[in-house]
Amino acid sequence: MLRQQIDYILKTMLDAYDNVSDLNIKVDKPFQVESDGQLMPVSLTPPVDKLTPFQAETFALNLINGDQRLIKALLKRGSCDFSYQFEGKARFRVNVFSQKGRYSTVMRQLPARIPTIKGLNLPPAFFKIPEERNGIILVTGATGTGKTTSLAAVLNEINEKNPVHIITLEDPVEYVHPQKKATFNQRELGMDFDTFAFGLRSALRQAPKVILVGEMRDRETVEIGLSAAETGHLVLSSLHTLDAGQTINRMISMFDHKEERQIRARLADTVRWIVCQRLMPKAGGGSIAAFEIMGSNLRVKDTILHGESEDKTFYEIIEGSRAFGMMTFDQCIADLYAKDLITEGTAVSYASRKSIVGRSIDSVKALRGEKTTSIEGLSIDTDYGK
Repeated sequence: MLRQQIDYILKTMLDAYDNVSDLNIKVDKPFQVESDGQLMPVSLTPPVDKLTPFQAETFALNLINGDQRLIKALLKRGSCDFSYQFEGKARFRVNVFSQKGRYSTVMRQLPARIPTIKGLNLPPAFFKIPEERNGIILVTGATGTGKTTSLAAVLNEINEKNPVHIITLEDPVEYVHPQKKATFNQRELGMDFDTFAFGLRSALRQAPKVILVGEMRDRETVEIGLSAAETGHLVLSSLHTLDAGQTINRMISMFDHKEERQIRARLADTVRWIVCQRLMPKAGGGSIAAFEIMGSNLRVKDTILHGESEDKTFYEIIEGSRAFGMMTFDQCIADLYAKDLITEGTAVSYASRKSIVGRSIDSVKALRGEKTTSIEGLSIDTDYGK
């Protein structure tokens, strides 16, 4: 299968429906695209009603194009990630994986436009993050919650205002930043470096002011990232954690117990912001993000240094520091409910502490003049005690 044939199939799939986000190639199914959250079949000429194992494997291997690293990862680990450029049309993040001894391919179309903080309607704290000159900024959350998009918006804000050297280490490169005030060097795992730790160590010799590490995957990467932050660099990265407290604990757990005190001290000195994201169903359709945002102050540093206790948790510190740009998930969820962006059911189901969100919902309902309880028909028992 020639590249022209692959590009023809990709063009047909992209043009088949509006709002195409993913392309799905699987044995015993036709070529499919995800449009507005639904998988839809694509008609080709000549028609392909069901892909054979040979066709699916040929398509996948031609996308990989003989890359030995990717082939090794596919054979050893069962899947591989890379990017694919469809010239003049689109870029894709590609995952090829095996299932039941056959190969499937999922291609996520990457946005061509660089996101902005204002365009994404991100919380005000995001305008403070690009102003940092050193330290570590972490954006965390489950896969598919928009961590990469939020980090791209922060880098875009730096690019608009600061003439600095920015190096990104990504797997794969998703947003290609234009050269504005900043100078960008975007490196891709497997193509330009072999591990995040090695790429990060090399970046320290390339005179950057800002370094983006796609993910803090292991102890070595975290350790080099801490060293970079301590030597005056601004390091941005992501982790698969659910909240700020879990993020700190995850980083500490990567080191030996005897190193805990030293790592806590280094984190207390270098962590500037931790942003955690959750995607929730939006009222009326689509998705909307909720955020937990923790900045750095004396109470946060002290809690990182000595650990959480019964009367001193990250949640309580964040909850009481809203004036400084911090917010808990529950505060953010209550705000979204007050703006009618999510339903009551969504607010409660995604809450960290359901009782707190429940009280916030009752307050909003009371201000609107709505009922806050389904209990009716109560009256005073005047005969009680007689």
